[in-house]
Amino acid sequence: MLTLIGSTDADRPGMCVTPAGPVVRPCQDADADGLGRLYFGAYEPGVASDTIDEAVADIRAAFAGDYGEFWPEGSLLIERGGDPIAAILTVRRAPWAGMPDGPFIIELFTARAFRRQGLARLLVRRCLAIAREESVPTVALRVDPENAAARSLYGSLGFTVWRPEDDAATRRR
Repeated sequence: MLTLIGSTDADRPGMCVTPAGPVVRPCQDADADGLGRLYFGAYEPGVASDTIDEAVADIRAAFAGDYGEFWPEGSLLIERGGDPIAAILTVRRAPWAGMPDGPFIIELFTARAFRRQGLARLLVRRCLAIAREESVPTVALRVDPENAAARSLYGSLGFTVWRPEDDAATRRR
């Protein structure tokens, strides 16, 4: 996995226009079941989890802080007709040793029927804007180096490969 880091210091022109129709709002505990179903359906079978119940449990675990302190302000969902169609889940800091200090995107997923519509881009941009409002300089995430689509998205949003030796803020655990 590659760790990427993105600056919150400035918008990049032409990045995303809010699509008409969907509602963007912070994730809440009451969204866990719907987000779990979305999470399960967003990936090939067995990638996110083996069952919908496991996917829901994984989302509940994220909300409970099992992957780091959940950051509600930076965790957003897009819904259409009351159903989630895309979500970003963010923690205040990655729970793994040697990661950048600051917010960390643990999941970003979109319903298959709504891909390639700029929803993931919108969620990442909003997360970066919220971090900027809180005077947080960067947001990080991990991505599979083979996932060209994800790497292209993050690169277009200004994310670069993070190297611990280049960052004085690396946490020591």
